[in-house]
Amino acid sequence: MMPMRPFILITVLLFIACSEESTEPTKEPVNYRQEMRRFVQEISRYAEERHAGFFIIPQNGLELLTANGEPDGAIVADYLAAIDGVGQEDLFYGYVADNEPTPLSERAYLTAFCDIAKRNGVPVLTTDYCRSHPKMDDSYSQNHAKGYLSFAAPERELTVIPEYPPQPFNVNAGDIAALIAAKNFLYLINLENFADKQSFIKAVSGTDYDLIITDCFWGDQAFTTAEVMQMKTKHNGGRRIVVSYLSIGEAEEYRYYWQPGWTTKPPSWLGAENPQWAGNYAVRYWEQEWQKIIFGTDSSYLEQLLAAGFDGAYLDKVDAFEQETN
Repeated sequence: MMPMRPFILITVLLFIACSEESTEPTKEPVNYRQEMRRFVQEISRYAEERHAGFFIIPQNGLELLTANGEPDGAIVADYLAAIDGVGQEDLFYGYVADNEPTPLSERAYLTAFCDIAKRNGVPVLTTDYCRSHPKMDDSYSQNHAKGYLSFAAPERELTVIPEYPPQPFNVNAGDIAALIAAKNFLYLINLENFADKQSFIKAVSGTDYDLIITDCFWGDQAFTTAEVMQMKTKHNGGRRIVVSYLSIGEAEEYRYYWQPGWTTKPPSWLGAENPQWAGNYAVRYWEQEWQKIIFGTDSSYLEQLLAAGFDGAYLDKVDAFEQETN
């Protein structure tokens, strides 16, 4: 037998030494897209157990619909079964800038995913950000032609009930109990323009939108069941759906769960502040500590929605999987 050459011997010895010193298994990289799917599915499962028929509607992040995150990818059946609708911002207006048309390439990409949802019986809710009346009309017309439920928001902060059009697009007096039956919706989650809670409830109750997406809280107080019930009746007498906004991909320092010490000594799951939205912070949404804030306990955010009698949750920042959380 030929003697082992020195450089081979050294390599073998180093490998053995490293193997003996390293006793901890190598951590698998986080599959961000799959972790967000799992998060949404677990929220849906918990909500259904607590309140049958509770709607779960993730906003943006449509790539979760397919296994590879591409329009031609295989459908993820478990995820589709867990959601009751999908939301998408900036489909026809607002992708580059508010009141500006979305580039055709981006529109085609997003529309391909919206159509996947629609073909599989999942309603599509779109929010375009445009303020000029012709563009608002165009937004409603193009979304209607595609079979999407749409809202033309005159400003991105979502603080107002639009004055135009004077009546909701496709206004009707029918009772709405299912998302598929809704003809229009109002997206109003920042309530700063209303003097008090009752002023807000009165304003919303004076509209004929089939679906309202709003916030569960007035300041740090959740709406009561009686107050949510007031919002569930349209001005024309028809019954409508009221859904609460819920950010699952960012933590918000103005929420009841926020601890003052987190600013200087953040928990392990809390990331950097969003430079575009002050007070909003990235989270490691796959970690249990954050997920327990969102659902699964009596003090969780989802529990507040269920207790108040909301019909569903509109899940924002689902597209957080697109940004690696360090």
